Amino acid sequence: MIHIISKKDGPRREDVAAKRIIKENRSTIEALANQFSGGAYSAMRQPPNPPEPEQFVRRHVVGARNNVVAPTRAAYVRVSLNGRVVVVDGDSNKQLHFLGEIRTHENDQKFILATKRNKFYSPMDDKLSRKLAKLDHKTINEDFSEESLAAEIHEVLRLG
Repeated sequence: MIHIISKKDGPRREDVAAKRIIKENRSTIEALANQFSGGAYSAMRQPPNPPEPEQFVRRHVVGARNNVVAPTRAAYVRVSLNGRVVVVDGDSNKQLHFLGEIRTHENDQKFILATKRNKFYSPMDDKLSRKLAKLDHKTINEDFSEESLAAEIHEVLRLG
């Protein structure tokens, strides 16, 4: 076993001098850190902002007479930039149903239902596909836009 015996207890002289220099020049050091980081240094040191209240919050009051639920947003149809057509829950913005895709076919854009016949790996259920059958291979153009498709699906499925 080896015992190291130091001549002096406490911090080293160099450490004390370095801490003193940093303390005396704190404002300059912070200004340089902000300049190098584009203001991110000060932003990082700020306490986080409290979260904003949600527009629609479900509140359940438990009691014998009073079970009240705040209004919820209805589901809606969304056509994404990559052509996916889905039904989305209005409250959580999660996908409820994948309905199909808008694909380019012979220089035309067509809505293709997500069915086995159209070679989708995960087809929608038969009930939905029967309701939307008339929209399968519907051409998307100036007369029938993506917005019109979404409105038509919304009406057929009676989403809200």
